[in-house]
Amino acid sequence: MADYGRTRRSCGKRGTGRAKAQGAARASLYDEVTAKIIAQLEAGCFPWAQPWNSAAAVPGLPRNAVSGRPYSGVNVLILWGAVIEGCYPSQDWLTFRQALAAGGCVRKGERGHTIFYADRFTPDDGREGGEGAEGEPRSIPFLKRFVVFNAAQCDGLPERLTADPAPLPPREQHEGAEALIAATGADFRIGGARAFYDIGGDYVQMPPQPAFTHQIDFYRTALHELGHWAGSKERLARDQSGRFGSALYAREELCAELTSAFLCAALGIVPTVRHADYLGSWLAVMRADNRAIFKAASHASRAADFLLSFVRDSESSLARAA
Repeated sequence: MADYGRTRRSCGKRGTGRAKAQGAARASLYDEVTAKIIAQLEAGCFPWAQPWNSAAAVPGLPRNAVSGRPYSGVNVLILWGAVIEGCYPSQDWLTFRQALAAGGCVRKGERGHTIFYADRFTPDDGREGGEGAEGEPRSIPFLKRFVVFNAAQCDGLPERLTADPAPLPPREQHEGAEALIAATGADFRIGGARAFYDIGGDYVQMPPQPAFTHQIDFYRTALHELGHWAGSKERLARDQSGRFGSALYAREELCAELTSAFLCAALGIVPTVRHADYLGSWLAVMRADNRAIFKAASHASRAADFLLSFVRDSESSLARAA
């Protein structure tokens, strides 16, 4: 490591060129994913709305088949889109090497799907990234790609890597969603004919559940509004100051829409598009900023995890009490 650090310091121009090349690669990845999602939206396909055939794959977040860890952020949208495209019956994914290590293999001719891992690093000498406001070495963002395959694209995998949980039976009251709403402690008001989150009053307003043509839509809409609630300045502190019709407003609505979709999948509810009338503004935001969908999906994953943590904390408290 020390030798590598000295080499970098003595070849500053080479390091600068490498940083520029990495920056160009990141930009091309953002462009690639954004262009694909824009194409899906323009074709009338929302990658977060019912991202599976109800007769095939069960609702759920895509996950790594080996670790069981769910994917997050824009990777959820990429893999849901892949499930639609490939008509896969599974939400389980793994790399080529993971399939081999598990005793199986990817079938010949199968095409993988690219997902992304974003993080930051600080160079050993601290120079390539410059210095921050207080003289500290500045970290550099990086974006790596990985190619994964659906479990349905593989042969010979052990059953433990391919078994999906049974889908929830249809019913009007969803226990998981009810538990989440209660666990958050949000000021959740029922009445009237409109659904919204009041920023000033910090409460969620919902029409009565029987007012919905399909009563499961009550939960889809409630989770959308809880997505806004989670983003308030007292919680995740997203910028919710945008006026209706503005790009900032569209970004917040897209984040809440994705939060609802991620929560629905986690709770076994099939997501649908609750606010398709915002499609034009979402497309405008994504065309103007190739990182917009990455940011929205990242914020949505954070909000979904934040809201689900209330349920986990509640269950832990009950277990300790027992």
